[in-house]
Amino acid sequence: MTRAKDISMLATLARAAALAAFVCAPVCAPGAAFAAEEERLVVAGGVLTEILYALGAQDRIVGVDTTSLHPPRALEEHPDIGYLRALSAEGVLSLAPDRVLATDAAGPADALDLIRQAGVDVEILREEPTEAGVLARIREVGALVEAEEAARALADEVAAGFAALAQARATIEAPVRVLFVLSLQNGRAMVGGAGTSADAIITLAGGENAVSGVDGYKPVTDEAIIAAAPDVILSIGRGDHALSPDDVFALPAFAMTPAAAERRLVTMDGLALLGFGPRTPQAAAELMKILHPEAVIAPVIAPLLRAEATR
Repeated sequence: MTRAKDISMLATLARAAALAAFVCAPVCAPGAAFAAEEERLVVAGGVLTEILYALGAQDRIVGVDTTSLHPPRALEEHPDIGYLRALSAEGVLSLAPDRVLATDAAGPADALDLIRQAGVDVEILREEPTEAGVLARIREVGALVEAEEAARALADEVAAGFAALAQARATIEAPVRVLFVLSLQNGRAMVGGAGTSADAIITLAGGENAVSGVDGYKPVTDEAIIAAAPDVILSIGRGDHALSPDDVFALPAFAMTPAAAERRLVTMDGLALLGFGPRTPQAAAELMKILHPEAVIAPVIAPLLRAEATR
């Protein structure tokens, strides 16, 4: 209980500081008073940050988590509240937010509870790696920040992208088998099975998940990798820590897969590939072109970050 009282006091002090900034805004920064009147948002979840920027609502953000990698300037423009799954109530409340927008992967739960006890609204938005889930999340964020018209326009653009993908998938006769590898630890592969965002993006791109019999993200044996017989290995880029063909195909199990013949390892931006946000149709189209060069893909409408044109 003592910690909760400390958190409440911290929130009160932070809000007092925010109020003081508002009072002096007309004198200290002409025009800033209008921005100060808007709700102060802390965002925990890269896909939510991406949507807010796409809606032109980034000026309401006062803090983001480390998964907020798109647009790249998001982490440069706003304080960093730490990793999505390891949030600090004190760190969040020090930014005097009116509301926290978070995906259901955010935590720990006790930190979120302390933030609520301090009187800050915490909105949890469900992560659902489906076309309907993407469109619903865009509209939900738009409603929360009173940007419904922009959200409708963005959702329409994204829906058009999904429609173009569906047409392209209909032209694919033999889906390529894809194995998504999240990580390699001590030579053991953590792969994406059924029910994962990796499985969903492979399907959107017209591929076939080589480990559809596995549920969730799980480590698998060498025998399972060989039996999966993937034509392509898919992973996410992590800068200097991204997997390379040498990392993957030097391992005996991967060396015995069809993918090894041409060392077919595809790495893509993690948030675009697995985030299931506004860029999902583009990520799926890019993957489809790699897996199925013969596929006829109509121009996929790119949901542009509207704020980019005005900043």
